[in-house]
Amino acid sequence: MSDQLVAPPPENCPGTQSEMSGKSAACAGCPNQQICSTAPKGPDPDIAEIEERMKTVKNKILVLSGKGGVGKSTFSSQLSFALSMDEKVEVGLLDIDICGPSIPKIMGLEGENIHISGQGWDPVYVQDNLAVMSVGFLLEKEEDAVIWRGPKKNGIIKQFLKDVYWNDLDYLVIDTPPGTSDEHLSIVQYLKTSNLSGAVIVTSPQDVALIDVRKEINFCKKVGVPIIGVVENMSGFVCPKCNKESQIFIPTTGGAEKMSQDMNVPFLGRIPIDPLIARSCDEGKSYLITHPNSEATKQYNLIFNKIKEIVNSK
Repeated sequence: MSDQLVAPPPENCPGTQSEMSGKSAACAGCPNQQICSTAPKGPDPDIAEIEERMKTVKNKILVLSGKGGVGKSTFSSQLSFALSMDEKVEVGLLDIDICGPSIPKIMGLEGENIHISGQGWDPVYVQDNLAVMSVGFLLEKEEDAVIWRGPKKNGIIKQFLKDVYWNDLDYLVIDTPPGTSDEHLSIVQYLKTSNLSGAVIVTSPQDVALIDVRKEINFCKKVGVPIIGVVENMSGFVCPKCNKESQIFIPTTGGAEKMSQDMNVPFLGRIPIDPLIARSCDEGKSYLITHPNSEATKQYNLIFNKIKEIVNSK
């Protein structure tokens, strides 16, 4: 029922599934009071459907960031490309950034549409072992704005989880919007009985990003999401002509590694700035394949191997 609420529950809320929901003194004046008092109580029946659908997915990896613009969707796409380089491994990429779905472009799938079969919604395939689902496939035009409130966002996320026919997957990478809002609460709630592998948290080195990433880490701890580790993206720039490294975003307080130590979470590594990463994303290509010998590809692969090792050891 929480995806029907028009406002976040107040601190003294008796609980949306409580028999006193909408009836207690604490509910007086709450915008959700009528919804809570009339809605059916008990577990969300869709959770069981999601759990059944997710039984065919071995590892479910959230990619989070506290701050926008740190390269989270780029990381999600390259992680998916990397995992799918093994032809025996089946990979899915789910984009739940409802208002800013960039995954279709990054994966080279602009203009593709979703098809419905007897088994549910069919994802769009980049290649035989790499499937993608995004709200971007539902838009008539790429530039169409998605102007949805929380309940509608939560509804489409639920539909992606229970109605998309992924078949058997070794990995499902879930790309999220920045922050700790509706989409994050919904995906955690809907997957709470489906053995979520954990979250990779992406940041850039400067304090303005790290402040919000600390909030993201605390969010994961509060809602019980295991933290696979933190990745520092856009970490230094190596000049291709003189090979001298420059710090574009200066880590004045020690960067992501120091923050990870302070907050007792794993630090997975650093990815340097390379303008060719942005070009690969604009062209919908795998940077790892088009630039296999670059320093960024080397660091990507080190990080991806750590992620595989961690999730497969659980």
